[in-house]
Amino acid sequence: MKAFRLDELEAERAANDGAYLQFLRERNMSVGLYALDAGELDPQKPHGQDEVYLVVSGRASITVGMETTQVGRGSVVYVPAGTAHKFHHITEDLRVMVVFSPPEG
Repeated sequence: MKAFRLDELEAERAANDGAYLQFLRERNMSVGLYALDAGELDPQKPHGQDEVYLVVSGRASITVGMETTQVGRGSVVYVPAGTAHKFHHITEDLRVMVVFSPPEG
């Protein structure tokens, strides 16, 4: 079994000065923690994998393709592979669990 604590993952991500921390990589998926602070711009480009976002904390809008919705703690968003997507109008520091399938990179 592999088990993780969000507070420890956030501390590790912050210590590495990165917006993204991949903390699990298996044959069919990878999982990471993505962080964007309030007012920050999301630099993402489309990925070659399907992905699922689970918002752990914060508030923002996300646009996937031509659709936009507001997200907050507990929101789950699916992004098909190759689809343009970005978080924006980030009003509270955003922390998002990201699942890629197949694994990222």
